[in-house]
Amino acid sequence: MLQAFLIILQRDLILAIRHRAELMNPMLFFVLVVVLFPLGIGAEATILERIAPGIIWIAALLSALLSLDRIFRTDMEDGSLEQMLISAQPMSLLILAKIIAHWIITGLPVVLVGPLLALFLGLSAEGIETLFFTLLLGTPVLSAIGSVGVALTVGLRRGGVVLSLLVLPLYVPVLIFASQAVDAAAAGFPTAAPIAMLSALLLLSLSLTPWAASAALKMSVS
Repeated sequence: MLQAFLIILQRDLILAIRHRAELMNPMLFFVLVVVLFPLGIGAEATILERIAPGIIWIAALLSALLSLDRIFRTDMEDGSLEQMLISAQPMSLLILAKIIAHWIITGLPVVLVGPLLALFLGLSAEGIETLFFTLLLGTPVLSAIGSVGVALTVGLRRGGVVLSLLVLPLYVPVLIFASQAVDAAAAGFPTAAPIAMLSALLLLSLSLTPWAASAALKMSVS
């Protein structure tokens, strides 16, 4: 099972490297959204510092949503998804590998670039540190929850709108707790409660969503 997990993980990473243009789109979108906000609302430092956590997290959420379709769509088109469904390996384990691969491709760059953009927006050092931890905890949740939405809509020709309607409401708790944590850190208040909630969401999503996505894929493909 471990070998199958590593093979799926390696395969998705290699495919992403071969399609560098598609790989860069979510990251460029994330950077552009954050950079354009000061141009639209003004460059006043106090305002930018106040709304910086929300700006960065909304941009991260939208960039994750932009790249979700690639989790299963290419596998559906080339027939490898059916092979995974009929394989002897647990489908939930293979889906977990695809979730981790998606996070490495799209979420990890956001985790690394997000603090730099927060510095550009004038966020305090405490806020930047907390922002890094919230991105590290929250972006895998976006990939995990998104995998269920993609699994439900993979059989639809134009499932992008349906996918957004399914996934966005489930992303709201991550956005709320992450923004609260960064705001609290910037104001000098404790951040243990929202960080703990994000950690719980991460554990629950990685534990439950592979099973849910597996069941959804079996319904969508059959």
